[in-house]
Amino acid sequence: MTPRRSRLLELLDRSTSRVILSQPAEDLGLAETLPFPLLAIVSQSEMKTALLLGLINPRIGGVLLIGPRGTGKTTAVRSLTDLLPSVPRSLCPLGCTEEAVEEWGMDAICPDCAVRYGEGEPLSAPDRVRLIELPLNARLEDVVGGINERIAIEQKRVRLERGILAHADQNLLYVDEVNLLDDAVVDAILDAAAQGRFTVRRGPLRLTYRSRLMLIGSMNPEEGKLRPQIMDRFGLRLVVCGIDDSPMRMEIYRRVRAFAENPHAMTAQWTEETRLAAEEIEHARGMLGEVELDPVAAQVGLELIHRLRLDSHRAEFTLFEAARAYAAADRRTVAGVADLGKVAPMSLRLRRSEFMRGFVEHQARETREIEAAFRATTKHFPIKGTPQSDGEPATKQE
Repeated sequence: MTPRRSRLLELLDRSTSRVILSQPAEDLGLAETLPFPLLAIVSQSEMKTALLLGLINPRIGGVLLIGPRGTGKTTAVRSLTDLLPSVPRSLCPLGCTEEAVEEWGMDAICPDCAVRYGEGEPLSAPDRVRLIELPLNARLEDVVGGINERIAIEQKRVRLERGILAHADQNLLYVDEVNLLDDAVVDAILDAAAQGRFTVRRGPLRLTYRSRLMLIGSMNPEEGKLRPQIMDRFGLRLVVCGIDDSPMRMEIYRRVRAFAENPHAMTAQWTEETRLAAEEIEHARGMLGEVELDPVAAQVGLELIHRLRLDSHRAEFTLFEAARAYAAADRRTVAGVADLGKVAPMSLRLRRSEFMRGFVEHQARETREIEAAFRATTKHFPIKGTPQSDGEPATKQE
């Protein structure tokens, strides 16, 4: 029996042409918190695809959205809340889990959880992934955690409180205007995201927290550049531009206006498509472990990276993991050359460095000059032997 093809990619393609109906609503004076439906975003298929691939396979390494203001970057990220899958979530305020016990032992959890674990009680339960936004004015203590000053003053005891990074474990961490963040905060986020854990030390207190998170960043290049170290940490890079097509721009206006006038009615029109997309994402995450990379696709990817002269080994890792996620989104267990073609631009974009290319070429010339100078110098001196090289025995010079 032929397996049913995924509707996720089909939903992304067809959502652009849908027309929104105007539905007036009574104003009840309530503050609105509903996200704009992701599938209702007109065009921008590469951006929407990249965000969904990140949900399917967090190993891709996160997503960076680069573009001018008003192109829907922040709207797209916040619209993911209705599509987020489920993960095991700690029932303890300190984040204790069964996985921590299995990896680090009983010392990795608090005394209360140690008792519950010994009695066979669960330390975690299924919960939906959350979207956590990092404020632009966040301090380093807010990000990594610090001492609870209220408890220290009132109860005369010191207790470490979890920071944003610890709360972002198994969640999405969204950093808007990532190019404007303080360097110390950015470094802490990058290290924690790369290691999947981080340690907080305050005097004699020392706690290690998990930080297995998917990092999403957005920025306007007009407001400043992003350090190469930070850029390299993002797996998929998207350049999000405005749409030139006039009918599409008019449709954007209609949808934004419909959402502003009646967000519940607007969202309701996309409920079924959103539900189907969420189910397909959950299924793709579940079958990702079964997806293999076709050997021919692997050779094509490596040759592509060689032709582009990319130095970072994160290039092929991101490329292949994104291809596996794309195949899983289409309910296939083999990622082929066509899948590479779909994800190559977003995986390999902005990885080349003219500075590093010039630097390496300069060092290669200098190495040749040093070797030539050495040969010219040693011609005037008797050489009684040469060092062994590549397993060859030294030869005696007459």
